[in-house]
Amino acid sequence: MKITVFGAGAWGTALAMNASTPAQGHEVRLWARDAAQARSMQAQRENARYLPGLGFPPALQAVDGEALTHALWADLIVLGVPMAALREWLALLREVRVPVAWLCKGFEAVAADAPASAHGLLAHEVCRQVAPGLHCGVLSGPSFAAEVARQQPTALVAASRHAEVGELLVSAFHGGAMRVYANTDIVGVEVGGAVKNVLAIATGLCDGLQLGLNARAALITRGLAEMTRLGLALGAQARTFMGLSGLGDLVLTATGDLSRNRKVGLLLAEGRTLEQAVASLGHVAEGVYSARTVLARARLAKVEMPITETVVDLLDGRLAVDQAVQRLMARDPRGE
Repeated sequence: MKITVFGAGAWGTALAMNASTPAQGHEVRLWARDAAQARSMQAQRENARYLPGLGFPPALQAVDGEALTHALWADLIVLGVPMAALREWLALLREVRVPVAWLCKGFEAVAADAPASAHGLLAHEVCRQVAPGLHCGVLSGPSFAAEVARQQPTALVAASRHAEVGELLVSAFHGGAMRVYANTDIVGVEVGGAVKNVLAIATGLCDGLQLGLNARAALITRGLAEMTRLGLALGAQARTFMGLSGLGDLVLTATGDLSRNRKVGLLLAEGRTLEQAVASLGHVAEGVYSARTVLARARLAKVEMPITETVVDLLDGRLAVDQAVQRLMARDPRGE
């Protein structure tokens, strides 16, 4: 199979490396917007910027240039671009005849001049607006890019309303150290990927304050309940949230030492400002930027999300760290 991966960040690179291993046997092009980066990766046979020391398989070629040329070459197109760039890319690819899958997680941010009724869209909703004819899907689940690039065992979910897209994604990435499960509930898979980053900030805060393992378990469990409520309100299936893209991704992001969102919470607990915490990461922590859009979508759907609301107020400076904990512990009792 011929696969083009657009976006040479850590995650796009890791999946391109996985698909081009001898065990997978695919021919893969990894496209970088920065021509100098593409030339460097091709010459050095690694992505020294994001995954240093991890060599490219022979079947992986780093490229740049006209994006549509590389899109038309492929049997499968994978968008390893940020959520903020997804609309632009889907518009560019709206006439292609091969399946397109994205890797980004979150709700699209609402423009500052948007009407009050506007709300952040999930990736498949963006696609429905700008490229309704595309056969598309998402590849998601609990995964750190460095571990995938090192061929450590990983399981992902390929979600699409088009059965052939899910099957193609399984064919592209399932094998060796990677397992890929097909799922038709794209809403649930995308909600899980969006909300878990916000909850990871809260869990990092909890751990940074040394509130204990009991507190961590309670926070993750109640966070999963928030995620599920929002997903059901948007049309997802409950069982999705007990799978890889729900519970699995939440546990990884909330507890893994490689999680940037968890790290933000840890740094806030140390007394760093949000600006200092984000600057120290060197990479984007998606939860910082998606928390507000998650909460806005929940309010529009009349879904209660107290942990998410507390994280937003903390990030926006309306709550201090100790006040955030007090707010959550002071909530009225209720049935589970």
